[in-house]
Amino acid sequence: QVQLKESGGGSVQAGGSLRLSCAVSPHFSCKIQIAWFRQSPEKEREFIASVDGDGTTDYRDYKDFMEGRFTASRDNAKNTLTLQMNNLSPEDSGMYYCRVLVTDPYCPSLEYWGEGTLVTISS
Repeated sequence: QVQLKESGGGSVQAGGSLRLSCAVSPHFSCKIQIAWFRQSPEKEREFIASVDGDGTTDYRDYKDFMEGRFTASRDNAKNTLTLQMNNLSPEDSGMYYCRVLVTDPYCPSLEYWGEGTLVTISS
C-alpha cells in the first residue's frame, strides 16, 4: 500500500521558515514525480513544486526559487521530497499536500496523495 507521510508544518510569524518533508513508501519500481501542492481556504489546490526522478525540478513561481523562498529537493535513496520555505508570508498559509505521480511510460499512470500538513503564517 502506497503511503505518503507529510511533516514539518506548523505556525510561524511572517518572515519565518519551515521545512516540509514527504516520505514515500514503498519504493516504486516505476519512475515517479513527487510534488507539493497547497490548498488555501476558498481556493483551489495549486501546484507549488515538483522533482522528477532524474532531478528535474519545477516550481509554480520560479521567482520564489530565485529569491530563495522555496527550494525543493529530493532524496531518491530515502524516497523523500523536502520543501524548504523561507521568508514566509500569510499568503503562504494553507494545507500542503504531497503527491506522487507515476510518470514511467511503461507503468500505469497513477497518482497518490498524502493527508497534508498545515502551514499557518501570522502577520
